Amino acid sequence: MADKQLSVTGLQLWQWRNVAIQAANATGILPTEVDWLLQEVAGLDRLALRLESYKHQAEIPLKLSFENLDKLWQQRLNEHLPVQYVAGATPWRKYKIAVSNAVLIPRPETEYLIDLAVAAARKSTVTPSLEQGHWADLGTGSGAIAIGLADVFTTATIHAVDYSHEALLVAKANAQNLGFGERIQFYQGSWWEPLASLKGQFSGMVSNPPYIPTNIIPTLQLEVVKHEPHLALDGGIDGLDCIRHLVEISPIYLRSGGVWLIEMMKGQADTVREMLHNQGSYCNIQIHKDLAGIERFALAYTKS
Repeated sequence: MADKQLSVTGLQLWQWRNVAIQAANATGILPTEVDWLLQEVAGLDRLALRLESYKHQAEIPLKLSFENLDKLWQQRLNEHLPVQYVAGATPWRKYKIAVSNAVLIPRPETEYLIDLAVAAARKSTVTPSLEQGHWADLGTGSGAIAIGLADVFTTATIHAVDYSHEALLVAKANAQNLGFGERIQFYQGSWWEPLASLKGQFSGMVSNPPYIPTNIIPTLQLEVVKHEPHLALDGGIDGLDCIRHLVEISPIYLRSGGVWLIEMMKGQADTVREMLHNQGSYCNIQIHKDLAGIERFALAYTKS
């Protein structure tokens, strides 16, 4: 059998793009997704796409076969497959993170967790500095948060945990490909459990846990409901099962003055603040908004 076509002529790709844009418009998908996809799989830049200068190229190499590109685009149109899964990657901070349907697609708002972690570590006066030592990314998924932490805390060891074996394969590959293979250690298991040997030693913990109430999941975008892993979305009846667990257990693992930092859903801030207060082991409890003004992040320190 002949190999599937891994390159196309500029004219073929130009024709495909025109048809894809028409189909996107007809199905309510942003036509800009077509160009984003072509930047990812064909290496074309925005100017070449806008000027259509690529049309005259004799050969354009693709990251996947032309046949598969078209097949995946049809799934985008007909089955609401997220375009990030079509491309197999998404931008996150300064990196390109590989994604598959085994992991949640990293969202731009989640990038702010890294900035909050840096600010929290720098504001702390404990010694040794919180920028050193051990940091945990619990529920790592694609590995995006762990990679973000490894990038900013250059002398820290990052420990990334996920319950899903398939997600860990994606995360490990991302860490290796982006040069963090030696800096991040990966574990399969539930939350803190694989890290029991390091109790009391963590400078900080960052997590984007499942926080969506079970009954709300069917009402989300079809792209999310049909394709993203529900394990990474479902936070139980009130959406707070995982966060509740992290509030209760984390002080055993964090060192004195360590950072506790999570992402949450709109409307959960007051309850999470109250949980942290009632647990009794936290101080300097803070709620931070995302760029849309939504109370999205909860941060606290363990008491000295």
